[in-house]
Amino acid sequence: MAIKHGYKAMLAEAESRIRAYSAEEALARLNDPNVQFVDIRDVRELEREGVLTGAFHAPRGMLEFWVDPESPYHKTVFAQPKEYIFFCAAGWRSALATDTVQRMGLEPVAHVNGGFAALKAAGAPVAAKPESRSDAKPKSV
Repeated sequence: MAIKHGYKAMLAEAESRIRAYSAEEALARLNDPNVQFVDIRDVRELEREGVLTGAFHAPRGMLEFWVDPESPYHKTVFAQPKEYIFFCAAGWRSALATDTVQRMGLEPVAHVNGGFAALKAAGAPVAAKPESRSDAKPKSV
């Protein structure tokens, strides 16, 4: 089976339509109350690599549903008048995700070139993934 429109073409198209920040440019916005960082990595990546302090985790597979206010899965974090800066591990998924949510009407949006790896290398504040309710161990009685 030949792929007619591969990931390289999709990335090039997305990158031509979206804003991209370097890790340093993104980190300069980290404490801005009008900016929300959105981590779209898989939960296993968060457990393995850690999380960016202050970022909201929105798994890539749920992003469109969480962004759309008409969805039963909508998250109010995406209804705020903020700039949303998306990142993944290396910047590919976040470029595609940023293009998608921008086409959905979420604005302003951007993504981080190089993703979490670039943020980490630039000295971003990284913490261990907090335990979620499903991760929590039952309390002994």
